[in-house]
Amino acid sequence: MKPITYYKMQCFQESDLANHEHSLQHIMNPNSSQTSNSSGGRLFAGNDPVRLSITTALAQIFVWPFVYIDIFMFTVFLKRHVLRAEARYLLFAQTLIADTAFLLSTNFVVITYQVFLLLPVRACLPLALLMGGLTHVSPTTIVAMCLERYVAICMPLRHVNIFSPSRTMAFIAMVWLIAFSKPFIDFMIFLSYVTESYFGKLTFCYYEIILLEDWHMIMRGNLFILNYALVLVILAFCYGSIMHVALRASGQNKQAAAKGQRTLLFHVLQLGLCTLEVTGPLIEARVLKATGNINVYLIVRYFNFLAFSVFSRAISPLVYGLRDEKFNAAMKYYAKCGISHVSVEK
Repeated sequence: MKPITYYKMQCFQESDLANHEHSLQHIMNPNSSQTSNSSGGRLFAGNDPVRLSITTALAQIFVWPFVYIDIFMFTVFLKRHVLRAEARYLLFAQTLIADTAFLLSTNFVVITYQVFLLLPVRACLPLALLMGGLTHVSPTTIVAMCLERYVAICMPLRHVNIFSPSRTMAFIAMVWLIAFSKPFIDFMIFLSYVTESYFGKLTFCYYEIILLEDWHMIMRGNLFILNYALVLVILAFCYGSIMHVALRASGQNKQAAAKGQRTLLFHVLQLGLCTLEVTGPLIEARVLKATGNINVYLIVRYFNFLAFSVFSRAISPLVYGLRDEKFNAAMKYYAKCGISHVSVEK
């Protein structure tokens, strides 16, 4: 059995629901030279069809309600001008868009596993790159939301100018650009060494189809660690600055600073839930190595998908919307079809 290195497991894609095919090809048979088609066939030959049907059904039960909730929250955002005029809600709306698209794309991968749908690599590339970019949109947006709170609390007189609607839209464009620059770089590296024949091979759609070389995966893992180290530094700076203001403030300013601290801590929790996904592949590889049972391995994979991919990205926006008084009031108003007596500013 060929061990998977720590770095290789670190750089497994968080949103990938099917990346076990690449790793299992080495774990189960290090001398294998089979194509992805035969590898997938060998993998599914050991699957329990009843278990696969149940886990797929559970994925649909959990995914679609959260998709509808995110769509409802985004509709509320669009209908209220007062929400569209504030930077934090504009940024929050981006997490709703990204997480909804993320849930739909990863859910599609789950369904392709259920029906054993193999597609040519060239057909899977757009979906793989889309999932790779969407994986980074929410964490990057959360960092932007933390910076917005930092400016609002520590530089209140400049907040209106720095996070004006037009500048906020520019920041949002930067967030999406940064998020999708990572899979774009991976794709450019992939094109530099891949052969033309590879594009015609059949495979499941997952991000690792563009990570064929060990050095490429190690480099991506190191960049991932560096990226989140930088994020932690930014969050620590923002939290320390807000705490300093809270200690010196009084009255309403002190309450606002304390609320800003709680909001920032919630953003840290959101970011932590997003990054928990990266630990999944390492746990799964150790489970497979310890048990040697492919069905146990896939059960753990589905648990990680539901716990870290679905719940972490679906519950966080919902909690943020419910804990925000203005957004919560708007949600109650539209949930009751506009007949509620809840006071909501137009």
